[in-house]
Amino acid sequence: MSKALWFLYAGEVRKTKGGYEAMAATAWGIRSSGIRGASPVMSACVSPAEVILGADHQQQMYCPLLCGLRRRAAVACIRAPNAAALARALRLLQSKWRQLCDDLECGTVCADVVTDAAMRGAVQDGVLAGPCPELAGRVRRICERDDWRGVLRQLWPDARYISCVTTGTMEQYFPAIKHFAGEALPVLGTDYLASECAIGINLERTSPPEETTYVLLPRAAYFEFIPFDMDAAGRGAAAAEPVDIAGVEAGKTYELVATTFRGLYRYKVGDVVKIAGFHHSSPRLQFVTRAPPPQEHGEVLTERDVMAAMDTFQLMLKDGGEVIEFAAFIIDGDGGQRRRRRATIAVEVSNGSKLLDHERSAAFLRRCIAPLEGCLGGAYRLSRATGDVAPLEVAVVRPGTFDRLAEAAIRGGAPANQYKPPKIVRHRHLVDVLQSSVVCSSSSITEPAAH
Repeated sequence: MSKALWFLYAGEVRKTKGGYEAMAATAWGIRSSGIRGASPVMSACVSPAEVILGADHQQQMYCPLLCGLRRRAAVACIRAPNAAALARALRLLQSKWRQLCDDLECGTVCADVVTDAAMRGAVQDGVLAGPCPELAGRVRRICERDDWRGVLRQLWPDARYISCVTTGTMEQYFPAIKHFAGEALPVLGTDYLASECAIGINLERTSPPEETTYVLLPRAAYFEFIPFDMDAAGRGAAAAEPVDIAGVEAGKTYELVATTFRGLYRYKVGDVVKIAGFHHSSPRLQFVTRAPPPQEHGEVLTERDVMAAMDTFQLMLKDGGEVIEFAAFIIDGDGGQRRRRRATIAVEVSNGSKLLDHERSAAFLRRCIAPLEGCLGGAYRLSRATGDVAPLEVAVVRPGTFDRLAEAAIRGGAPANQYKPPKIVRHRHLVDVLQSSVVCSSSSITEPAAH
């Protein structure tokens, strides 16, 4: 029977004061047949229910990999909620493939890796069911090679496609996923679904992220669109009047507003979209970025700004390593006469990168400041010109920092199945995680002059 290698996490169910169960929207579909019942979603997964219902997302990534390798002939597709979740799982495969092979060879699950007894027992007894030395040897021969291009097709030869969200901030992970998938295994985009309601459908799933559009579902909710100026974002510009579906114009950018059947009234979804055209009379939406939240001092960066800066940073880095993950945050100044805010971009690079050598990275980081600031938007440039914001800081953090950031966010209540690595970190306890992990920062060098 065909199964999906699905990196799926049901997450925690909480009880409200009124006795109702509260959970992430995606978790409801997983648990729809009962807390311990086998829902249709669970039945489609190669992993047992104990893994999906677990509480540790690191172990919940390892176990599907092990189950998928043991049942490799049954894997018809590879799925994840979004490209970031799949990229994390593939990095885990890269780092743990030897342990996975040992588990297959012995028919046991390493207790040091999977400490959850329920998860370990379900996989060991219900999936592994004894040693598989021949399979372990086959997987070892595939994973021992230096170039992992197309490795997913080699490991799961009957898989027909990969499916995950690839638009917006997920674009950065698409090249790595395509590298692992190779040309023979297509990466399909998903539909545009929010916790508030369904928004659009993807009629051309094989399109790359930068060309993906979604046809608006006009009956899923009553949608309105607030004209949005990317350069004035967060600068306190006068709010424009919203228009309905008949009032949008191709090529214009809008913030999405929904009135839903479940009671949300003129609710800002928090997404900025561009009207790419029309499918019959329904707009085709192209996701642009998350809308910046209202700020006392105005937002000086957008997700797109940070992503553009990191594209340039990777080009400057060349062969000096790979950018694994990044996020920006803004903090107050050092208490001087003018408490200028400072934007910092924290960057995690691959093991072995020259940037992990403090002595060698200092001069390089200094050279990066001006080109990276040139990638940032009008709101940032205006703040720099008026002296409201200090020069940009680039901080290299220790490998594994963004895994710890994910764990801290999930412990703080973020749903594991919907967690997306933020490109702009605003919560103080998450900023602390990044700041405590800095290996080298451009702030230790004389600041470049404002420009």
